[in-house]
Amino acid sequence: MNTILNCLVQQHDWRILPFALLVSVFSLLIALSLFDRARNVARRSRRVYLIAVPLVAGLGVWSTHFIAMKAYDIGVPVRYDISETVVSLVLVVVAFYVAMQLALADTGRFGRVVAALTCGLGVAAMHFMGMAGLRLSGASLSWNAPLVVVAVLGGMLLVSAIALLPWRVGAKRVIVATILGALGVCWLHFVAMSAVIVTPTPGVLLPVAAAAETTLTLWIGASVGLLAIIAAFLTGMVWWSRHSALGQLREAIEAMPDGLGFYDADDRLAIWNQRYAEVNPEVAAVLKVGVTFREILEAGLKANLYPCAQGREQAWIAERMANRRRPQGAMEQNIGDRWLRVQDRRTAEKGTVTVCSDITDLKRDAQALAEARDAADTANRAKSQFLANMSHEIRTPLNGVIGVAQALARTRLDDQQREMLDLIHSSSRTLQTLLSDILDLARVESGRLELSDQPFDLARAVEEAAQLYAAAARDKGLQFFVEVAPEARIWIQGDAVRLKQILTNLVSNAVKFTASGFVSLTVDAGPQGLRFVVQDTGIGFDAETRDRLFSRFEQADGDITRRFGGSGLGLAISQELAGMMGGVLGCESEPGGGAAFILTLPLRPADAPPAPTTGAPDDDLAFRDDSRRLRILVADDHPTNRRVVELILDQEAVDLVSVEDGAQAVEACRASVFDLVLMDMQMPVMDGLTATREIRLHEVAMGMPRTPVVMLTANALPEHIAAGTEAGADRHLAKPFSVEALLAIVAELTSDAPQAAVQAA
Repeated sequence: MNTILNCLVQQHDWRILPFALLVSVFSLLIALSLFDRARNVARRSRRVYLIAVPLVAGLGVWSTHFIAMKAYDIGVPVRYDISETVVSLVLVVVAFYVAMQLALADTGRFGRVVAALTCGLGVAAMHFMGMAGLRLSGASLSWNAPLVVVAVLGGMLLVSAIALLPWRVGAKRVIVATILGALGVCWLHFVAMSAVIVTPTPGVLLPVAAAAETTLTLWIGASVGLLAIIAAFLTGMVWWSRHSALGQLREAIEAMPDGLGFYDADDRLAIWNQRYAEVNPEVAAVLKVGVTFREILEAGLKANLYPCAQGREQAWIAERMANRRRPQGAMEQNIGDRWLRVQDRRTAEKGTVTVCSDITDLKRDAQALAEARDAADTANRAKSQFLANMSHEIRTPLNGVIGVAQALARTRLDDQQREMLDLIHSSSRTLQTLLSDILDLARVESGRLELSDQPFDLARAVEEAAQLYAAAARDKGLQFFVEVAPEARIWIQGDAVRLKQILTNLVSNAVKFTASGFVSLTVDAGPQGLRFVVQDTGIGFDAETRDRLFSRFEQADGDITRRFGGSGLGLAISQELAGMMGGVLGCESEPGGGAAFILTLPLRPADAPPAPTTGAPDDDLAFRDDSRRLRILVADDHPTNRRVVELILDQEAVDLVSVEDGAQAVEACRASVFDLVLMDMQMPVMDGLTATREIRLHEVAMGMPRTPVVMLTANALPEHIAAGTEAGADRHLAKPFSVEALLAIVAELTSDAPQAAVQAA
């Protein structure tokens, strides 16, 4: 240690050493700053840095060495070998180039350590090659080996410590790395110089070709000047690039459609764009560098911008500031007659970026959409209600047509009259089918169509649906097949009525559009579920028609609509029902080649219910015994409907009493006893539901037996049936009804009834 201190104090001119240290620190600081910048640019943009960094660092370290040599008093005249001096510069520049390549290869900490060691070796090689170029007059130079080892190892350790620093870009890392690098260079140089041993050698002369100290001084000056030029140029480039990038970033921020404000760690406004002031025009006057976010809020409160804060200003500010410290995402804020979406994001340095978007138009559009949706829902409900009302109004006269026709069919008719009656039956059935389709459409659109979920015999349901059109197929000369695979002859869970509706629609269309050949309905079951196929040899259709076939009010084309008739609702409703059942309805066809409609449904097996123990009912109805006449009350405001019931029941052992409204029905039940009440639902004065409730209350108050009540009405929706049951009705029979249905329900509800006429007597 004494040797090192003596060398520094006695053999060096301290007027020159600070300059050497300054050159070392300056060059390493510039080189390490450029190196950090090189790490953040694309690979193709690193070429200038790959040249500049090794050159700046190499020139700086080389200049540091020879400036320090100028301050070293060796005791004899000296000169420098030109070639070896130049080689020393090349060595250190190449070493720094290799080290930079290794460091940028991103091979982890090990790679960085290797790069740092390469730098240390380069500096050591430069030092000793420069010393090897030293020529002494009358003396020779040798080395103290232990001190040389200490110099090299110490310098390399200090330089290698740079690799242990955190591998992130930042000014602190650059400064620490610069200090470590400068210490490493100085340690290696001055400890190595203390290891120099000068031995006098009389007769040794300086070579003429060697460079004098004046020449070396010029070289050093040129190197330092070049270093300064390179550093200034690169620093200027960095400054220009940074400011250019900042300018572009500023332009981008100004061009943003949203307002952006940046607040520092103390929540003071640092930068904002013009849009930020535009979306906050009431507080634009207070927007200035250094204003706090709280002050901006307070200015907004003074301008009455926040309706939600009225009466609780301080609490509102506290909540807003708490949300700002813990951003939870975007928040919507009412600002007078405007709406803003505000987003706060924290930066790594505890700053806050606030983005304000004017969403007033979006809010208005959303409100308009909501109003349009509500209007559409209202219109849809009104349409559905209109269709339901029209269905009710059409069912009333249709009930008269069908009822009178059925009553007429039970009288004596000649052949011509029977033919005319058949035409009435056919037309009324068509009208009834169309009416049911319209009603189903209204219920589907209003979301009020519900499916039952009960066990039923699949094979029986299929055969019953198909046989409705077997006669029509035979009349057209068609072959008609119904095949149910053995594995499909099971009981399943579902809605048998709606399944029949789909199948009858498909079979009806197949029969309608087939002039010759066959119509078939096949059913099979497998792991994929149930599969129903209705196939025909009819007119078929093309791909374009198939794409719109399931649309409402659509058929193949206008000509077919005129030739075959129909509303075009059947397939649309069938597809809706299939979807509600969890299945799919599709089709395959080609013009003139027939068609195949394929319905797939989930398979939900069910257990068959126990077989009934009672025998088959007798063909004759229970009330046809003339010795036992029934008293039946009919309450209906429409004279045609009352007359239809009278015509049907006139041929039976029935005493019929007719009234026009619910109030009259209640009075009749209070005045007399009936075996059955047929009650319409919609009537003036008192509706059927209210009348039924009054009858039930009278029975309870008087301790009378319960009189069966049937809702005989055109209100056929499930909610109507439920309302009737809740009011106290026993059954629901929708208009238009068949003679068989009316007689069956009368027989069912009066089979065990006491004779009302006797009780009345």
